[in-house]
Amino acid sequence: MNIAVVMGGYSDESVISIRSGQLILNNLDRSKYTPFEVHILPEGWHVLVDGAKYPINKAGFSFEKDGQTIRFDVAVNTVHGTPGEDGHLQAYWELLGLPYTGCGFYQSALTFNKRDTLSVLSKFNIPRAKSIYLSKGDVITAQDVVDTLGLPFMVKPNQSGSSLGVSKVNSIEEFEKALEFAFAEDSDILIESYLKGTEVSVGVLNYNGNTTVLGLTEIVSHNDFFDYEAKYLGKSEEITPARLDAATEQKVRETAAKAYEALGMSGFSRTDFIVMDGEPHFIEINTNPGLSQQSIFPQQAQHAGMAFSDLLDSEIQLALNRKVLWKK
Repeated sequence: MNIAVVMGGYSDESVISIRSGQLILNNLDRSKYTPFEVHILPEGWHVLVDGAKYPINKAGFSFEKDGQTIRFDVAVNTVHGTPGEDGHLQAYWELLGLPYTGCGFYQSALTFNKRDTLSVLSKFNIPRAKSIYLSKGDVITAQDVVDTLGLPFMVKPNQSGSSLGVSKVNSIEEFEKALEFAFAEDSDILIESYLKGTEVSVGVLNYNGNTTVLGLTEIVSHNDFFDYEAKYLGKSEEITPARLDAATEQKVRETAAKAYEALGMSGFSRTDFIVMDGEPHFIEINTNPGLSQQSIFPQQAQHAGMAFSDLLDSEIQLALNRKVLWKK
C-alpha cells in the first residue's frame, strides 16, 4: 500500500509535527507499505522523494512522478494544530474517499476546541477546573476573575496546542499580559482555576478495535507549569510510569478511557489530568500527540512493550475499516 505520512501544518507546531512524521516513517513496515513523506505547509503541499519536491494535486491528493500519477491508499495524519488536528484535512480526505488515521473530522474539530470539549465532558461527570470563556473585545476585570476563580489562575487560548499562549497568573498585575499572550494565538480564550496536584499525561488509543490505555506519565515541570519550554526544551521530568498508588492509577485509567469514549475518539491520543486528592481532573485531550523520540506517547509504548510498527499497523487497518463504513 502507498502510505502518505502527512506532517507539517500551518501553526507554530509544524516543526514538531515534522519530527513526529520522521518517527512514523522510520517505524512503518516496509514489507507491507511504501511510505511517502508529505509536507503540508503554508508555502505549499508537496511530497519529498530522494530530496526532490513534487507538488500535491489537491483535486485528488495525488502527485505526478516520471509521467505517472501516484495515489495513496491511506493517509497517516501527524499534523499538529491546523489543518490536521482541527478537522479540516479529515473532512477533505473523507470527501475524496481517502482513508486516514486518527479520529474523524467532527471529533477533531470538537476536541481542538477546549470550551466545547469541556461542555461535552460535563455531561459525563468528569471533574475539571472552573472556567470563564472570553472572546476578543469582551470586557472583564482581573478582580472579576479573582472573585470567581481565586488566585492563581490559568489563561489559555481556546484553540491551540503545545501550551502556546498559556500563562499562569499569580497576581492581578500579570493579568493583562496573560490576556495579550493568549489572544495572540486565538480570538477566544479560557480562564481556568488553578489545579494544584500531580500532573499526568495518559496515552489512549483504539488498538485493534479496543479502547486501550497505553500508559501514564507523571509530568514534573521545572517551570511554573508544563509550558512549551518544559515540553520541548528539556525543562521537565517525564516519569513513566507515573508515581501513583494502585487505586489512583486505576481511577486515572478509567477516567481517561471514559473521556476517550465519551468524545467518540479513535486513533492515538494523549489526555492530560491534574490529580488532586486521588481525583483526576481533566485538562485537555490531544488527538495528534507528539511522536518524536522525546515525546510522551512513544515513551509509553516502549514502556508497555508495544512495538510502534504494530501500533501503526492497527491504525492503518482502522482507517481502512472506516472507509468500508463510508460505503454502507
